[in-house]
Amino acid sequence: MALTIRRVLQPGERVRVLIVDDSAVVRRLVTHAIEQDPELNVVGTASNGAIALQRIPQLNPDVLTLDIEMPEMDGLETLRRLRREYPQLRVIMLSTLTERGASITLEALTLGADDYVQKVTNEPSLERSMDRLQQELLPKIRQFFRFPGSAGIAAAPKPANGAIATTAPQGPRPRPRVLAIGVSTGGPTALGAVLPQLPQDFPLPVLIVQHMPPLFTRLLAERLDTTCHLSVTEATNGMQVTPGKILVAPGDYHMKVTAAGDAVSIRLDQSPPLNSCRPAVDALLASLAETYGGAILTVILTGMGQDGLRGVEVLKKKGATVLAQDEPSSVVWGMPGAVVNAGLADRVLPLDQMIPEVLRRVALR
Repeated sequence: MALTIRRVLQPGERVRVLIVDDSAVVRRLVTHAIEQDPELNVVGTASNGAIALQRIPQLNPDVLTLDIEMPEMDGLETLRRLRREYPQLRVIMLSTLTERGASITLEALTLGADDYVQKVTNEPSLERSMDRLQQELLPKIRQFFRFPGSAGIAAAPKPANGAIATTAPQGPRPRPRVLAIGVSTGGPTALGAVLPQLPQDFPLPVLIVQHMPPLFTRLLAERLDTTCHLSVTEATNGMQVTPGKILVAPGDYHMKVTAAGDAVSIRLDQSPPLNSCRPAVDALLASLAETYGGAILTVILTGMGQDGLRGVEVLKKKGATVLAQDEPSSVVWGMPGAVVNAGLADRVLPLDQMIPEVLRRVALR
């Protein structure tokens, strides 16, 4: 993962976007959608990766939208070259909502793509297609930058040991009984880095909310399961929450927990989105607070927006422990930054120090 802090744009400066897609129709559609934002500027297009790589030195883009299937040089090979030659260039994949499209998109995210947007399909009109593309693509481009006059998230000052002052009760902490992880943009790479560090004897259940649509979450869980010491599964309704098992919230469902005696099980529902998200981190954390009280260790990783902030506020009142990823190691410091800026993080850590701290908190180190 490239270490990239959001760049601050100067007054009058616009984000420079290069569109790479073999379809002329898609190139025109994406161009038109981006040009609706006066702070974004399409500086060029390319019909395949080879042409894009030739044009980058002349066009100097900040962001590249990248199709997956293209002649001569496809999206994955282009991405590999981009990460070697232009590691700071932001890359958003254009994905199809198919098994193959989702699988390749997850591979792209693992290779270092910053985010993805589903291609517009099955819309009844060009206007509807344009509206949806604007709603989904423009915020994902803008998330990587701080615009003049906007109120960006400021990092809270921290002592040298990484501890952050919190609003939580400062008495003895309950021993954690569950590990909850919330993550969005940059999540597949972050999860792929941290989860394999959990040892086979990890004593807590692990519940994960990653902002992704249906199909993507199942494929993500399957991919992680091949690299982790613990079993990783997409959660289903009624599934038992047991130590040493990692459950991923399914796309388009909030994942919550319910207790019956000593047994805790998963409850999925399609109640309204929170923070424009379903699954939402806030939904999981609020549910965990009802079941586990303060005996929760929560990790907020890279992601756009502030999903998780309200849930963390609830947990801190119960004495739970919260760890947040730092800005330099985050693809987007929205979710962890919101928690840090509110003074709710017990520690702010780079990604590579997160699991050692988790293991220390559950007394495995």
